[in-house]
Amino acid sequence: MTIKVKNLPVSEILCSNCQACCCSSEVMIITDTGVPVRHIHIDEYGSETMLRLDDGWCSALDRDTLMCSIYEVRPWICREFEMGSYECANERIEKM
Repeated sequence: MTIKVKNLPVSEILCSNCQACCCSSEVMIITDTGVPVRHIHIDEYGSETMLRLDDGWCSALDRDTLMCSIYEVRPWICREFEMGSYECANERIEKM
């Protein structure tokens, strides 16, 4: 069975046609990958997440290219989130 997301089969989901859907999700920082402090939000309990700006998107997202500006030091969760995976397809369905 082929899942279709906005008329694209999952096999055709690429970061270049994604519209950064996952970049509006809450991302916990659970390991030290080198995320710059300016992109980290610390809540009242000391938990760290990626900072999201007023538009709801991650502060590390380049709004012109929709690419991660800190890709080499992105959080572990972002590294594990696979392009075209079930989770990726669900984010696209929810947000597009």
